[in-house]
Amino acid sequence: MSRPFLKMNGLGNDFVVVEARTAPFAPTAAEVRAIADRKSGVGCDQLVSIEPSAKADARVRFWNADGDEVGACGNASRCVGWLLMEASGADQAVIETQGGLLTATRAGDKIVSVDMGEPGLDWRQIPLDEEMDTRGIELQVGPIDDPILHTPGCVSMGNPHVVFFVPDVETAPVVQVGPMIEHHRLFPEGVNVGFAQIVARDRIRLKVWERGAGLTKACGTGACAALVASFRRGLVDRKATLVLDGGELVIEWRESDGHVIMTGPAQVDFTGTLP
Repeated sequence: MSRPFLKMNGLGNDFVVVEARTAPFAPTAAEVRAIADRKSGVGCDQLVSIEPSAKADARVRFWNADGDEVGACGNASRCVGWLLMEASGADQAVIETQGGLLTATRAGDKIVSVDMGEPGLDWRQIPLDEEMDTRGIELQVGPIDDPILHTPGCVSMGNPHVVFFVPDVETAPVVQVGPMIEHHRLFPEGVNVGFAQIVARDRIRLKVWERGAGLTKACGTGACAALVASFRRGLVDRKATLVLDGGELVIEWRESDGHVIMTGPAQVDFTGTLP
């Protein structure tokens, strides 16, 4: 059977969103790769399905372009939240994900805030394969006496992140180092690799090599992880603007409840039918 989809993006991080509340959708890894293929398929960073949920407005599943299912995707959660609110007319939507329940709230015209919950900061939550202080783990790239990158922070936002601090993100070796760190033995489930440049106490320039997707224009959970990692090192305040290649997100790590709030745009590009 053919199945309608929406092509959406959050800051250029793009998704194929499939409605699966009326008919089940269970793609194989090969089918996910075929849909995500930018030459022969629809083309996307992630495939997303919206399914029925007993405890939320909808259950959402995410697959990276390489076919692997993942627990969280911040930009896609924002897009799905917007869709659910448009359909219901409400100003809030609750989304069930593998990583837990997320609440999306209207924050303007096609601007959505998502409560991403509390970050995981213990080494077992990332997960790492050995015990380390996640404020700055023992990992470096380059010569031992003069590494080009070292002591990154680690954060779980429902998916694993490592964040390197760099003086200039434009010259950082994102494409060279990203794939190497993504598959490093320290990260048994792989890892998303962030490169963060602190511009001011309330501004971070960020590029992310995404696990299973490569270099993307924006990574919502990556932006959340970068803010948390930067704050834990005393480099920024609790709220900052994250400047990604695709645009800007506002991230706040709330003091009151320890939750991370991500605010940014959601856009619909086009509709179509999966073959």
